[in-house]
Amino acid sequence: MSNARSGDKSIGSSFSSHFQWNDNQFEISFEKGGFPPSLFTHEAHLRLAWIYLKKYRERRAIEKLCTELEQFDQIHGDGKKFHKTITVAAVKIVHHWAKNSKSQDFTSFIRAFPRLKNAFRELLHCHYSVHVLASKKAKVQYMRPDRLPFL
Repeated sequence: MSNARSGDKSIGSSFSSHFQWNDNQFEISFEKGGFPPSLFTHEAHLRLAWIYLKKYRERRAIEKLCTELEQFDQIHGDGKKFHKTITVAAVKIVHHWAKNSKSQDFTSFIRAFPRLKNAFRELLHCHYSVHVLASKKAKVQYMRPDRLPFL
């Protein structure tokens, strides 16, 4: 596994939050497999979606996040944690809220929309039943919502 590009903060126990990296450092470190798995929280996942949505259209942000998360799971886990439907839904939910935001950085974005961090499961269940999300099919391929569709 390679470290992040020269000039980026190195991996170490001195870091306790993904916020200790700027967006570019965070993205590069994550994509190179050098980001500490212990710091890749739900909030960090939302941040990466937000970063990709700032750089790409929704479809490309989804493709990129899915690819990078699957790779991260292979490097740092057993390759069984990645869930395609939840990942796609997360990007779509972040995108919905980002379209209604004037935030220029993730910190102000998540402060403006704390439900993304604190009540994400509830937001997800507005769109999906537990039955769909728990299915093997939803884990490996994107399933459209069986409740409220994404706009």
